[in-house]
Amino acid sequence: MKRQVMGLFLTVSFVFFLGLPGMAAEYPTKYITLIIPMAAGGSTDVTGRALANGAKKFLGQPIIGENIPGGGGTVGAALMVKKPADGYALIYIPTNNLNINWHMREMSFHPVDGVTHIIRITGMPSGIVVRADSQWKTLQEFLQYAKQKPQKISYATAGIGLPPHLAMEELAILAGGIQWVHIPYKGGGECNAALLGGHVDAIAGGAFWAPLMDAGKFRLLASIAPFRFPRYSQAPTLKESGFDVAYSSPLDILGPKGIPKPIVNKLHDAFKKAMEDPEFLGALNKFDMVPIYLNSEDLEKASQREFEHMGKMVQKLGLQKK
Repeated sequence: MKRQVMGLFLTVSFVFFLGLPGMAAEYPTKYITLIIPMAAGGSTDVTGRALANGAKKFLGQPIIGENIPGGGGTVGAALMVKKPADGYALIYIPTNNLNINWHMREMSFHPVDGVTHIIRITGMPSGIVVRADSQWKTLQEFLQYAKQKPQKISYATAGIGLPPHLAMEELAILAGGIQWVHIPYKGGGECNAALLGGHVDAIAGGAFWAPLMDAGKFRLLASIAPFRFPRYSQAPTLKESGFDVAYSSPLDILGPKGIPKPIVNKLHDAFKKAMEDPEFLGALNKFDMVPIYLNSEDLEKASQREFEHMGKMVQKLGLQKK
């Protein structure tokens, strides 16, 4: 009986793996959904849709962007991982959002072991931004005011548990125990509207605010990233300002766990070519972003390192789940 069961298992396995090359050759036979887990209008949304437009040229099928904001990206990601692992449901996401959230609260899937890694595309430099007509011209003025006025300053991010959220809380500690109010929104577009409308005093986040910087509406006080913004190089990094704080937000294409390798390779190759598409490069430039490429294998290794590092930072700030 055992031999019969084992023989049946080997036969099924042989037929399955024999079919993988044909499956990849035919794939895709219908449209692909690319979940964008942020609200419309922000840097993730705009660059993600431009990337999808570029990749569809090499896959021969439409790639439909679908905004599912909430939870710093975790809402869209939780829906994505439940989809069939056939390459027709993907997500374009700042993966450190998932790493941080895993360490801060309960999640239904593991951000490294529970997904298929396809390709790293770019990264979002983040900054601290105020309105151009505000009283704060420098980071030092902003921090001094916040220290003198506990709970008076409010800042917006695109969600709880994002790198800019951790950066602001770490900065508050290092600047002498600042108490300010964090107001999370569903995406960069909502953050921009909140600051423009005077509902918050500042934004901490990726360069979704760059178009409003260019329009003279916002002022960048400091870069949260390890480097200055190329187009706004007058603003120092937090490290240059005397605070040992630096966070990055890489943007990756992921899929449900278990996508067959031939399909992963086909997706990787299409998105890799799309990274050179003029529309995509123009979208990156709009938000002061640059291509940052990792293949599937290197992305999985980098994601594990980043997961461990974010865990240490969450624990350092006392924000770990209880």
